[in-house]
Amino acid sequence: MAVRLAGEKVFIPDLTAIVQGLVSKLVEEGFVRGRIIVRKEIIVFLENAALGDRAIGYAGLLELRKLKELSEKGLVRVEFVGDESSYARRELDESVINIIVRDFAAQVGGVIVTGNRIQKIVSEAMGIEVLYRESEGRERLSFEKFFDEYTMSIHLKEGTNPVAKKGRPGDWTYTRIENIVLDRKQLEELANEIIEEARRRSDSFIEIDRPGSSIIQLGSYRIIVTRPPMSDGWEITIVRPLRKLRLEDYNLPPKLINRLNERAEGILIAGAPGMGKTTFAQALAEYYFRKGKIVKTIESPRDMILPEGITQYSKTYADPKELHDILLLSRPDYTVFDEMRTDEDFKLYADLRLAGIGMIGVVHATSPIDAIQRFIGRVELGMIPSLIDTVIFIKNGYVEKVYDVRMTVKLPTGLKEEELSRPVVEVRDFLTDELEYEIYTFGEQTVVVPVRKLSVAQGRFGRLYHQLEKLFPGARVEESSDGVVVILPRDSADRYAKSMRKIRKLMDKYKVNIRIKLE
Repeated sequence: MAVRLAGEKVFIPDLTAIVQGLVSKLVEEGFVRGRIIVRKEIIVFLENAALGDRAIGYAGLLELRKLKELSEKGLVRVEFVGDESSYARRELDESVINIIVRDFAAQVGGVIVTGNRIQKIVSEAMGIEVLYRESEGRERLSFEKFFDEYTMSIHLKEGTNPVAKKGRPGDWTYTRIENIVLDRKQLEELANEIIEEARRRSDSFIEIDRPGSSIIQLGSYRIIVTRPPMSDGWEITIVRPLRKLRLEDYNLPPKLINRLNERAEGILIAGAPGMGKTTFAQALAEYYFRKGKIVKTIESPRDMILPEGITQYSKTYADPKELHDILLLSRPDYTVFDEMRTDEDFKLYADLRLAGIGMIGVVHATSPIDAIQRFIGRVELGMIPSLIDTVIFIKNGYVEKVYDVRMTVKLPTGLKEEELSRPVVEVRDFLTDELEYEIYTFGEQTVVVPVRKLSVAQGRFGRLYHQLEKLFPGARVEESSDGVVVILPRDSADRYAKSMRKIRKLMDKYKVNIRIKLE
C-alpha cells in the first residue's frame, strides 16, 4: 500500500501518458519532481502487448526504461504498486486501467498524469487533481530527413543501409541515402516516435497493430512496421505520395470525361503496384465531390488525401456488414473502395453496387482484362456488366487503357452453329468501340477469349489457318505482310517433313505465299 507523506506530491501516470512518452518529458522539463507511482497493471498490459509484437507495447516499455534512467539520475523516485495477478491479461484494456488509476489516485490523494482528454474530464469530475498535457508534436520527424521532392518511399531494415525509392511511377530507382548500417535499437526508437506521434495527431491513425506488424497512417505518410518473428528483423517502410493531382491534370479525352459525368457508376481502376491507382482514385473522388456529389471511401489504411467533406471509413475497424449498413443508410452518390483484395471485399462492392450506389473499385492487375477476371468465380457471369461498366487501367501514372463492359446475346466469335448463341460479356475499347474480348460460358468453364487475335485468324486466311494447324500441330501460324508464316520449333522440324510437301498445294489453292520459319 502506497502512502503519501504530508506535503508530498505523488504523480500517477495513466496508460496514455506512458505510451506517448509524456512522463519523461515532464520530468525533463521540471514539471514533475519527487515521487512517481506506476500501477503494475500498466506493466502487465504493455508486456502482453509487446509479447504480441504490438507497437504500443514497445513504446510504453521504452518509456518505463527511460523513467528508470531518470530515477537513477536522482530527478524522481519511481515506484511500482498493484497486484497484477488479480487481473487476467485479457481483461486489461485502456478503460479498465483508467479506472484503476483514478481509484488509486483518489485513495492516496495523488495527481494523475495523462494526455487523454476524457480521462482529464472524468478525473476532474471526481475531484482528482490532474496534470494534463497533450503530447507536443515534433517540428520534424526524424525519418523526414530522408525525404526530398523526388522520394516516393524509404526502406529501413536492421543490418542494412537505408535506401530510398526515387523518381515517379514507372520510372524510379533505389538509392542508398546514408552510408550507415541501421541497428535494432535505432528502428525500435523510430517506431516508438511514430506511435507517439500517431496517437497525438488528429490526422493520424494506427490502422493495424497485430503480432509482428503495425500499419500507421501518419498524415500523408503510410508506414508499415514489421518485427520478428513475422519478419527476420525489424523493418520500417514509409511511403509518401509525390504530389496530389486533380482529374484535369490527367488530360483525359472529352469522351471519357462525359462517360464519368453521365454513365459510369461501376468503375474499376486497375494497375500494377506503384503505378498510381490510388492517386487517380483520389483525383476522381475529389472531382465528384467538386461536382456536388456525396462521396465516401472504404480504405485500409486511410491514406487518401481528400477534402474534409469526404468521409473516409476504415475497413480495419468495421466488419463488412457494418460498412454495408452505414453506406446504405447514408446514401452516398459514389463510394471509392480502395485496395479490393479478399472475397469479402468483392462481395461488399457487388452488394453496394446492386443496391444502386455508384462504386469506384481499386484493384491490383497487370493488364486491364485481369481486373475483370478477378470478378469471375466471385460473382455470376451475367452480373459483371451490372457491377462494372468502365475499366480504367493506370500505367506509369497515366491512363493507358479504358474498357467498356456490356452484355449481349450472340454467337461468340469463332463459332459457326447458330444454336451455340449464348449470353456474352463484351469488353470493348471505350475510345474506338473495337471489340477486344468476349467472356462466356463454354460447357462448365467460363472462358475469356481475345477477339482481336481471333478476328485476324478468321479473316481472309481463316480456312487456311485451320488446315495449317492440323498439318502442323503445336506450331504457331501468323499473318505477315507477304502472306502466312508457319513457325516451327527448330529441334522438331524433321517430324513435319511429310506435312511440308502439302504446302505447295495450299499455296496454289489459296493463292497466297506460305513460309516456314524455324525457331
